[in-house]
Amino acid sequence: MTESAPEDRPAPQMAPETEFFWTSGGDGRLRFAECEACSALIHPPQPVCRHCRGRDFAVREVSGRATLIGFTVNQRFPFPGLTLPYVIGQVAIEEDPRVRLTTNVVGAEPAEFELGMPMEVTFQQAGEAWLPLFRPVPDAPYRPLPADVPPRPRTRRASPKFEDKAVISGAGASRIGRRLMRPPLELTVEACERAVADAGLTFDDIDGLATYPGAGPFGGFAEGGVSALEAALGLHPVWHNGGGETFGPGGSVIAAMLAVAGGLARHVLCFRTVWESTYGELLKQGRIPAPSGPSVDGWLKPFGCVSPSHTLAMNAQRHFHRYGTTRETLGRIALNQRANAALHPDAVYRDPLTMDDYLGARPITTPFGLYDCDVPCDASVAVVVSAAETAPDLAKPPVRVEAVGTQILERPEWDQSTLTHEPQVLGQAAHLWTRTDLRPADVDVALLYDGFTMNCLSWIEALGFCGIGEAKDFLDGGKNIARDGVLPLNTHGGQLSHGRTHGMGLLQEAVLQLRGEAGARQVASARCAVVSSGGLTPSGVLMLRNDA
Repeated sequence: MTESAPEDRPAPQMAPETEFFWTSGGDGRLRFAECEACSALIHPPQPVCRHCRGRDFAVREVSGRATLIGFTVNQRFPFPGLTLPYVIGQVAIEEDPRVRLTTNVVGAEPAEFELGMPMEVTFQQAGEAWLPLFRPVPDAPYRPLPADVPPRPRTRRASPKFEDKAVISGAGASRIGRRLMRPPLELTVEACERAVADAGLTFDDIDGLATYPGAGPFGGFAEGGVSALEAALGLHPVWHNGGGETFGPGGSVIAAMLAVAGGLARHVLCFRTVWESTYGELLKQGRIPAPSGPSVDGWLKPFGCVSPSHTLAMNAQRHFHRYGTTRETLGRIALNQRANAALHPDAVYRDPLTMDDYLGARPITTPFGLYDCDVPCDASVAVVVSAAETAPDLAKPPVRVEAVGTQILERPEWDQSTLTHEPQVLGQAAHLWTRTDLRPADVDVALLYDGFTMNCLSWIEALGFCGIGEAKDFLDGGKNIARDGVLPLNTHGGQLSHGRTHGMGLLQEAVLQLRGEAGARQVASARCAVVSSGGLTPSGVLMLRNDA
């Protein structure tokens, strides 16, 4: 069955290697690339089979049957040609359940959809493309969700660790707030000045620069990169690095550690700047040009899956389904962060938050409500990574790096990766523990990425602070993650209440905690901290310690 999409629904962008997929629905049939060596279906199309590394492919017509493995009712983000609320779904293809499609699920009311429901394809024409949508198959038996593959990280070599050759010598942050209406580079300079002074250094000592994501069309998510800061300060670095495909938003720090460990630099200034609130206000006022029409490139956006909240909401839903997790479980994370933010004078949101407030908040995309999402703000955070040999000359006792976790063990495509946890978390967490003899019980404070509450839950389980699927019990009542609990969590308020500093604010708080400089929110005798950065994208995690 086929039909035409509303006239304003944009067509997906097609390339020569993807044209067969987007046009195959013209005859009502669904098709995928198939490896001729091992018969695996390959999606998205690639020049090589990820399973056997074969290079010969054919186009295979499939039945169009699938299993519904995730869906979310989007109520926040409008999309041309779709009427709010609309349902985004993920299905596993019957012939090869390793292959999943992000789609729109149709043919029933949102309340009627259930995980494991058998589905069949139907097509909607948009321009020259045919969008594969899926609807329930009446009276067909339900199917189990595909199992996740457990991560198996490489074991560490016996050679000395590069982590031992680097320390964090300074940390600083700019002003933070909503709609500060200041140029982002001004915030960057402010944070960098404070971090360098905190290390007892001057800008003349800085011989390296690193940032994420660097220069590019990132809207309110960047300030111009290394080049912009060097032009402003005239630092003349002998080493520099900036880019998005690194170890998460804090990946600049791990890159800087490698640089000082390899002798390329002695003091590397790492920074991360966001100015989303001001950017949004300037767009609203018409003072900066709005991005051109909706880009529907890729495999998610053609179906209105335009926010990380959409994909992560489906991970949360599957965690609920498989392990009995509830919205109240996620609410404990949001309430904990707000209680900690009340003690931080710079936090964006400091007012008390109750479970009733959390559950009654405006829905965003099921199961997420407003307080499951972090707080867009304007801020910059900077840290200085120094060669360990400089430690005796530093102004303050340095923070040591015990271990990092960086290995990618899951598929990088968001909808092809881990079902029940945030993608790019399980692998990096497993890798961390191969690089240290310390265990989860040795961690005194955890600063875990919380762009959404589900990010944070994923890191808690992945790092072994409780078992996989045990977060419901671990978080029950919130005592375990309180400042005086077994795992003090996001003591500055996290991104959910302190503000979305994109991971670097977590690192700054870890430094303050390990130095005993966190004031009213200080965790007693904090000696070891774990800091995670990112998820969904390639991410990273660091274990830090002091010399106490």
